[in-house]
Amino acid sequence: MRPLAVLANAAICASNSGSVKGIFANEFAGSGVNMRRNWNTHVILKNFSTGLSSLAALGVALSPIAASAQQAAAANPLGLPDEVNLLGQSDPNVRTATAIVNGQVITGTDVDQRVALVVSSSRNQFSQAEIQQLRAQVLRNLIDETLQIQEAEAQEIPVQQSDIEQSYARVAAQNFGQETGRMDEYLLSIGSSPASLKRQIHGELAWQNVLGRNITPFINVSAEEVNETMKRLEEARGTEEYRLGEIYMNATSETQQEKLQIMQQILEQLQQGGSFQAFARQFSEASTAPVGGDLGFVRLAQLPVELAQVAQEMQPGQLVGPVPIPGGFSILYLIDKRQVLMADPRDAVVSLKQMSISFEQGMSEEQISAKIDGFTQGVQAIPGCGAADEAAAALDAQIVTNDQLVVRQLPDQLQTLVLRLQVGQATPPFGSIEDGVRVLMLCGRDDPQGDSGPSFDELMRQKEDERINKRAQRYLRDLRNDAYIEYN
Repeated sequence: MRPLAVLANAAICASNSGSVKGIFANEFAGSGVNMRRNWNTHVILKNFSTGLSSLAALGVALSPIAASAQQAAAANPLGLPDEVNLLGQSDPNVRTATAIVNGQVITGTDVDQRVALVVSSSRNQFSQAEIQQLRAQVLRNLIDETLQIQEAEAQEIPVQQSDIEQSYARVAAQNFGQETGRMDEYLLSIGSSPASLKRQIHGELAWQNVLGRNITPFINVSAEEVNETMKRLEEARGTEEYRLGEIYMNATSETQQEKLQIMQQILEQLQQGGSFQAFARQFSEASTAPVGGDLGFVRLAQLPVELAQVAQEMQPGQLVGPVPIPGGFSILYLIDKRQVLMADPRDAVVSLKQMSISFEQGMSEEQISAKIDGFTQGVQAIPGCGAADEAAAALDAQIVTNDQLVVRQLPDQLQTLVLRLQVGQATPPFGSIEDGVRVLMLCGRDDPQGDSGPSFDELMRQKEDERINKRAQRYLRDLRNDAYIEYN
């Protein structure tokens, strides 16, 4: 089983519902470019590994003492004493605590199973040093989860088990149809467990309850603030906005080298196919960590100078970092770029005809090359879409028509090619010998209308969410400061 990489956060992702090739999408997230007040996002992972993890148990079996000395010698070749005085606990079924948070135990198994979720998101193997660093970060996350659950219970707003099960079932339905058992099996196969994912769901729902009682009702944004923001947006019409993902770690003069090394290792994993959202959730110390590091669309003036200079030179899909900024380091991922309040040409709806040829097994290189040349010349000679079907038959090519395709649904490389076409023109051939060679012919295009920008209510919600996020971070910091945490 090799699930395809898909994006699943609300502002950054779209779920691959109903497919075992999907991921655990966020069924709660709302729309918008900044973090929503729904904090109950779920694990965002891609490129899952197929390996199984196992735990080894060590034990010593002692044979009984025989009556005769000869029998005893045969039965006890190591010369062990008749009575064994144990100097420590030996029960392999007892899990030692990794941390105790206000009396609640977080075990090594809890950490192992959460680490497995992160490891499975990378195509590359982690070194032992990287695993140790990952374990430390996961432990910190589990401590925060525990504090959030404890706070909800202390305020007598606990999460009902039925709510956890319903959320878990929705995640399973989005990725495995209605069969939660298939997701159970999959989590176990990567060394995690259903209980580990349900614990994370529990923590996020509990934190949502806490914020809903203690912070959200007391957030106020005035109409004047929103109107001023709308005015600034209108003044910025036509300037560029950047949709960025960020993984941030704070660093002091004492921890600078250590944090820089961790960030460099994270960047290497991302460059080798790791999930940006998964790593942001587990490692980032910014308030956007719960939504996979998504900053939403921002203008350069809204960013620290160091990040603005880097983002200005980036292209969509590019990773850069670690970037030193005051107080720490950041890794930036440019998700998208657009002009403020301007229509995005990638939102154009096009009508395309796809013509493709395949190659029989055993064909020589000369035969393949000749077939591609003939196909290319034949496509170039087609006078327009009206003749495409007849030409495809003459070229022994398959043809498929799609009349309602949004350009941004195409792969990035093809988006640019299609937007440059005039009606009746075709792209250069692309593909491979294994998958076939094809072209796309543009047969119609409806350009998008101008973007009127976010509404008053949308801007109001965005500003409310920003303030909720800031206060939530302070709230969690206070919980950490007041907690009694014992590490083992």
